[in-house]
Amino acid sequence: MGKSTMFNRLTRTRDAIVANYEGLTRDRKYGEGKYDGRRFMVIDTGGITGEEVSIDKAMAEQSLQAIEEADIVLFMVSSRDGVTSGDFAIANHLRTGGKKVYLVANKIDGMDPDMVASQFYELGVGEVYATTATHGRGVKSLMETVFEDLPEAEEEPIATSTGIKMAIVGRPNVGKSTLVNRMLGEDRVVVYDLPGTTRDSVYIQYERFDKPYTIIDTAGVRRRKNVSETVEKFSIVKTLQAIDDANVAILVMDASEGVVDQDLHLLGSIIDAGRALVVALNKWDGLEDSHKQYVKNELERRLRFIDFANIHFISALHGTGVGDLYKSIEQAYSSATDKLSTSFLTQVLQAAVSEHQPPMFNGRRIKLRYAHAGGSNPPVIIIHGNQTTKIPAHYVRYLEKTYRTALKLRGTPVRVEFKSGENPFSDRKKPNPSAPRSTRVRHSPRKGS
Repeated sequence: MGKSTMFNRLTRTRDAIVANYEGLTRDRKYGEGKYDGRRFMVIDTGGITGEEVSIDKAMAEQSLQAIEEADIVLFMVSSRDGVTSGDFAIANHLRTGGKKVYLVANKIDGMDPDMVASQFYELGVGEVYATTATHGRGVKSLMETVFEDLPEAEEEPIATSTGIKMAIVGRPNVGKSTLVNRMLGEDRVVVYDLPGTTRDSVYIQYERFDKPYTIIDTAGVRRRKNVSETVEKFSIVKTLQAIDDANVAILVMDASEGVVDQDLHLLGSIIDAGRALVVALNKWDGLEDSHKQYVKNELERRLRFIDFANIHFISALHGTGVGDLYKSIEQAYSSATDKLSTSFLTQVLQAAVSEHQPPMFNGRRIKLRYAHAGGSNPPVIIIHGNQTTKIPAHYVRYLEKTYRTALKLRGTPVRVEFKSGENPFSDRKKPNPSAPRSTRVRHSPRKGS
């Protein structure tokens, strides 16, 4: 049909996944566009056929909810498929909805626009606008008409992501979308008992106790050998991009399955991105005590490398423990973004060196002089000294742990980087004392000077 392609065209982004795959967009997705100096919000939907069953019914409900939220509806039909029974069903719904509707006949390449338009007038929606979203043909004319019909609005920037951005990540079917709905208090994303329901990342803004948040519901990430569809590969990219874009990543794991290798791969991606981290063990309710103890032992054994992160045992379906996530989210965000004082960082460094000096290298002691902040989310601490490239990994870990403790950081990794003082004379060649005298150049005054 080309709805996601049109979404990308209007927002001038690639935020919606586009591939030759029917039914790709399942949740409604929001994007910001700008035309002739005016801003607008675009909602991409999963589409309606009028004959939805199973998960398609949930997708249709998302589309109908998007229609209710919108001021203007772009009703897209396929020029190549012609008028279908589903088109009539949608047209009937739109005629009674009271919304301004523009009928867009997409994919007109190689076709006569007038001939294409004539067959869709029987839908009774009004003027037909022929376009090819892929190449932008007819889109400008469509937008000119849309904005001519719109009343002048006050210049007000459309809200971008506000507050703490939280990426909900995890394997398929661990309950990510259920957790999102529980945190939002509404059925905002499709929840259906089928692995891989969410194929794209959905950004949702909301407030809790007057605090703004942006939650990112991501597609489930499967083992690489199980990724056979192009769409799945796009979804993995979207998940990794969401992690990179977030302030805090909430890793959701299935408590009934314990810790599996793919959970560890995701953890590695989060840590590589330097994002603050909260771990949620979902489906905790109903497990036997013996299995709960087994899971806790596995966490202690396999997640020792993320001892800085808080772990919660929750039930997204029933809401148990979900509210407690926010305290860890706030703590992790604060630790990841607070400003760090140069004087305090240097004091911590001096105390750490006094307690445990760096090792010797080539008979010389590695010296660390002072430290300052180099970035946030994650916190980056830059230490200046000499021979810093020779500092062994175990001493770097010692400094990271020392700073994490001194700064009371919780829920975020910390990165320590080094810079060595440069010798301004390092490039100047020293004379070789053993060289023959004839090779040495001695300058003497010229005669007659």
